[in-house]
Amino acid sequence: MNTLKICVMTLILIRMMTPFQVEAGEGFYAGASVGTASLDDDFDGLEIDDDVTAYRIVGGWWVNRYLALEAGYHDFGDFEQSVNFNGASSKAKLSADGYTLGLQASYPLGNKVALFGRAGAFFWDGEAEINNVSQASPEETNPYLSLGLSYSFTNNLSVNGDWTHYDLESSSSDVFSLGFQFRFGR
Repeated sequence: MNTLKICVMTLILIRMMTPFQVEAGEGFYAGASVGTASLDDDFDGLEIDDDVTAYRIVGGWWVNRYLALEAGYHDFGDFEQSVNFNGASSKAKLSADGYTLGLQASYPLGNKVALFGRAGAFFWDGEAEINNVSQASPEETNPYLSLGLSYSFTNNLSVNGDWTHYDLESSSSDVFSLGFQFRFGR
């Protein structure tokens, strides 16, 4: 949990160094997205290749029009597959969810379109089951990285499309999603 303490202290220090008045581009926001998470990996002879529906909920604060501090929750859903494990047919299920803490950087490409990136720490836990019997329950903190495009319908509402890469212990998952972001007080 030292990583969490470092992240919280960094957020507090950044907030203390910024003015309390809200300028153009600054303020709180909330958002949500839904998409497809993919997993294609071999876990000690257990090969999983599946795509599932995943969702993300985020909230943050724009420090200025280019940089935001962001926290969120991400659920990958359940990766399920019938597999031949040790000579027998089995049903494998892997799931993971957790919390994110990081930064979002945005670069305007025009009045309504912006390129953005996200990076930070993913505090997650998971569950691995074979035939509904728990095999492992990993808990990790790993990095995530995201790239996307945003289109603003109004000063407060935008739609986002992005790709996010999550490291998950010795594996990884790519998530393609579509969502929205609502800025308060603009």
